[in-house]
Amino acid sequence: MRKLFFGLILAVALVWGAAAAQTVTVAAGAVGQELELVQAAAQRYMEANPGVTVNVLDTPDLADDRLGLYLQFFEAESSEIDVYQIDVIWPGDLAVHFVDLYDYGAGEVVDQHFDAIVENNTVDGRLIAIPWFTDAGLLYYRTDLLEQYGFAGPPETWTELTEMAQTIQDGERAAGNTDFWGFVWQGNAYEGLTCDALEWIASNEGGRIIEPDGVITVNNPNAIEVIELAASWVGTISPTGVTGFAEEDARLMFQAGNAAFMRNWPYAYSLGQEPGTAISGLFDVSPLPAGDVPGGRPAATLGGWQLGVSAYSNNPELAADVALFLASYEEQKIRAVEGSLNPTIQPLYEDPEVLEAAPFFGALFDVFINAVARPSTITAPNYAQVSSAFYTAVHDVLTGAEDAETAMALLELDLQAMTGFPTGTP
Repeated sequence: MRKLFFGLILAVALVWGAAAAQTVTVAAGAVGQELELVQAAAQRYMEANPGVTVNVLDTPDLADDRLGLYLQFFEAESSEIDVYQIDVIWPGDLAVHFVDLYDYGAGEVVDQHFDAIVENNTVDGRLIAIPWFTDAGLLYYRTDLLEQYGFAGPPETWTELTEMAQTIQDGERAAGNTDFWGFVWQGNAYEGLTCDALEWIASNEGGRIIEPDGVITVNNPNAIEVIELAASWVGTISPTGVTGFAEEDARLMFQAGNAAFMRNWPYAYSLGQEPGTAISGLFDVSPLPAGDVPGGRPAATLGGWQLGVSAYSNNPELAADVALFLASYEEQKIRAVEGSLNPTIQPLYEDPEVLEAAPFFGALFDVFINAVARPSTITAPNYAQVSSAFYTAVHDVLTGAEDAETAMALLELDLQAMTGFPTGTP
C-alpha cells in the first residue's frame, strides 16, 4: 500500500512536471492593441501545438517601469517568465540574461529581418533577441483642419508647426472647443522623452547626445535652442500637463479630436482609423519637422521591440519556438494589418494587404530605415543611467525648473562622470 501511495505521488509529480514544461510565459506590452494582438497570436500557437500553454503577462506601458520589473526577475534568476519583450536599446545592457537564439534555430530565419536590427540584437556574436517590430517617431496631423485653416500640407520645420498649431488651436477654441490643443507629445520624465528630445536636437543639427564614437555633444547651441523652443510649447500650444504625458495620453487626446498635431509611434494609426473614432479618415502622418538651422532635417528616433528567451527558463527550446513563431512573417503581417506595427521583415513593406491597411509604410519607408539610434550601444551597460540623466535634464527645462543652457552644461558634466567620454561638437 505504501509503495502504491508513493507511486501515485511520483506519477502526479511527473505529470505536473510535464505540464509545467509545456507552459511558456511571455512578458509583453499593452500599449494600444499590443496585448490583444499577442494574446491572439498565443492562441494561434496553442491551436497549432496541442498540449502547449502560452500565457501572456501584461507589463507596464512605460519602458522604464517595464525594465524595472524585468530586473527584479533577472536578479532572482526567476524561471517564471520565459520570453521577454525587450526594447531596442536594451540588448547591450541585458545580454547576460538571455540565451543565444542561434542555438535554437534562429539562424534559419534571421536573414529575413533588417540587418541593422539583427546587428543591434547581437552581442559578442550571440543573437540575444529576434526582431519583432520596429518603430520611428512620426507626426500625426489633422488633414481636415489644415485645409480648413488654409495650410497646404504638414509643417516642414518646428517653427512652422508652432505657428500652425497656434492658429488652429485659436480657431477651434473660438468655435467652442475649449479643450482643443495644437500639439501633443511625450513629455513625462521617462524614456519616451529621450526619444522626443533626441528628435528635436538631431533635427536641429544638435547631435545625438553622445555620438557613436563616444564623444559627448549634447551641450551645444543648436540643442539648447530647440529644447528652449519645446519648453515654449508647454502651456501655449501644448497643455501644461504634457510634462506628464506618455504615448497613450497623447494618443487619447488626439484620437478624441482635441489636438491638431501629435508626435507618436506608428501603432496609433490603426487605432485612430477605426470606424467610430472622432478622427477616422481625418488625419494622416508625415515625417517630423526639421530644425530651423541651416542643414536642419527631419529626424525620427529608432524604436522597436524584440523577443528574447530568458537564460533562466526551464524550457528554452520551447520558449524559443514560441518567440520565433511570434516574430514570423505571417504573424508580423497580422500585426501590421491589424495594429499598424512596423514589421522587421522587408518584403512586408511591399505586401498589398499591409499597404492597404497602413499606406504610410510604403510612403515613409525611408524614415523607418534611416531612424536615429539612441546612444545605447556606445554606453552599454550604462545606457539606462545616461538616458535618465538626459530626460531628467530636458524635463527640468520643460517644467521651468532650469534654463536650457544651464541644464545642458550640468548634463554634460554628469555624462562625463558616468562614461569617462570626452566632450566635443556634433
